Amino acid sequence: MKLDIREIPFSRFGSYFCVSQEKDSEEIYIRDVHGGDDAPSKLFKLNLLQEGVEKAFEIFATETSLRFQLIDNEEKYAEIIIPEEDELHIHTSGVEVRLQASKVKYDTLHEYEDGMYEYHIYPKELKLMISRLSGEIKVEAPWNVIGNDFIDIRMKNGHFVIESYRTVYKQKPYASFEAGKEKVEQLYHEWKENVAKSSEFYQSSIDRAAYITWSSVVHPHGHLKDYAMYMSKLWMYNIWSWDNCFNALHLGEKYPELAYSQLKIFLDTQDESGTYPDFVNDKFVSYNCIKPPIFTYVYEKLMERNDYFKDEHRLREIYQSTKKVVEYYHSYRTYEGRLPHYKHGNDSGWDNASLFHQGMPVEAPDLASFLIRTYDCLSRFAEMLGEEAEGKRFTEKADALFALLMERLHDENGFFGRVGRNAEKINIRSSLILRLPVLIGYRLDKAVMDQLVTDLAENFETPYGLATEMPSSPFYKENGYWLGPIWAPVTYLFVDSLTSFGYSEMGERIRDKFINLTLAGGMAENFDPFSGKGLVDTSFTWTSSVFLELVEKK
Repeated sequence: MKLDIREIPFSRFGSYFCVSQEKDSEEIYIRDVHGGDDAPSKLFKLNLLQEGVEKAFEIFATETSLRFQLIDNEEKYAEIIIPEEDELHIHTSGVEVRLQASKVKYDTLHEYEDGMYEYHIYPKELKLMISRLSGEIKVEAPWNVIGNDFIDIRMKNGHFVIESYRTVYKQKPYASFEAGKEKVEQLYHEWKENVAKSSEFYQSSIDRAAYITWSSVVHPHGHLKDYAMYMSKLWMYNIWSWDNCFNALHLGEKYPELAYSQLKIFLDTQDESGTYPDFVNDKFVSYNCIKPPIFTYVYEKLMERNDYFKDEHRLREIYQSTKKVVEYYHSYRTYEGRLPHYKHGNDSGWDNASLFHQGMPVEAPDLASFLIRTYDCLSRFAEMLGEEAEGKRFTEKADALFALLMERLHDENGFFGRVGRNAEKINIRSSLILRLPVLIGYRLDKAVMDQLVTDLAENFETPYGLATEMPSSPFYKENGYWLGPIWAPVTYLFVDSLTSFGYSEMGERIRDKFINLTLAGGMAENFDPFSGKGLVDTSFTWTSSVFLELVEKK
């Protein structure tokens, strides 16, 4: 696959290194995604020189190598590979690579020994060893009391390595450039063979999705106790506690350990109150917003495809953790006589949806539906684990919550929300989030489901799928995040619910529209529902995972 590094960073499984081009300029940066998307990621700006003069070049990028070649002269080039998780290798021929550090005051570079320079990067708490294996290296890094004024590194006609570490450098042999290239090619080939089937019509999307999921994984470090799939290495390099579930879902069949580790990230960082973090990266755990429970829904699907997930220890771990989650909503997110509420739109994952425009807190039918589905899952898990009495109590809780949902948030016109201390009825009903009770279609009367499905077809279905805001709504916005654009995980939830509860024709139609959408918009964070254009982050893993899931069922 030919890779556009403006849209999809060049990286590899397990690495925090990546290389990307600025979206609106020609600038290329070697980056590092330790510390999440609030941390600076740019390490070095990269240029090619001849006799000290910057030269224009073409970019030839594949899944496993990145080549910068002088225009009309293929023999003069620089090539980058990442053969090991913490090693970025550069080979130059006939040109000079110039690396200019994106440094701050205390960042320091010094000569370690002949042909080796150690770079201490303060904001990232990271060190780099820059080594010359062959060729010429020149460094200009004038010292000014507490750091270098600037750092300018030139590499010419040889093989160079940039290796990252936290504390001390450990001397070791490095593989040849060709051997490293062969190794990473083999690793990627194995991944692609396992995670994606071939399809003549959808092959370009399959190639893109396979690469994004593979290249967005980072190795264990800090809060990450196992390999973790970031949402992206472009802009959104964290793991959010909704997104992780959709990535786990697709990994479950061929990479069950990796799939389980995506869930375990949040089990390991669960707060004593019972809530999971909003997001985790190697350095930070944030509880600012609390996403609705979806883990048991996903775990049931994982059990259907791989006996690995039926293991009693893992099942019980999910079970015990989820019990704490539902208790959190009961104890901290529910006023007497009411349904659980959101305190911010970001709690729902639908950050700026029109449902949240009148204030907070909001009783929302999607949150109640997720909890009802979770209680029903817990009841089944309890039976599998020999906890019959507890399972019965979970069913009773689901029954009571369902009755309250229908009493408080449903009328002849469908579902709605309530807002504020007085729980006033929200008069905005144009968000797709209000249709998510399809998740509990097995509990809804057929007339209620029929009304929901008709509403979806008449008011939300577009040429590429379900818009997140009615296109006829005054709140609809082009590129409006949750005010119109199509999102992969939401599409999956609707497709799965429709096909599971008797509306397969529509479910399959929405599925096919989304699969076709990726041919127009790639694997972006979200999409314009009419043009199919990919919006915001253009290299998103949960989009890739959902696509790979849905195309498998095509």
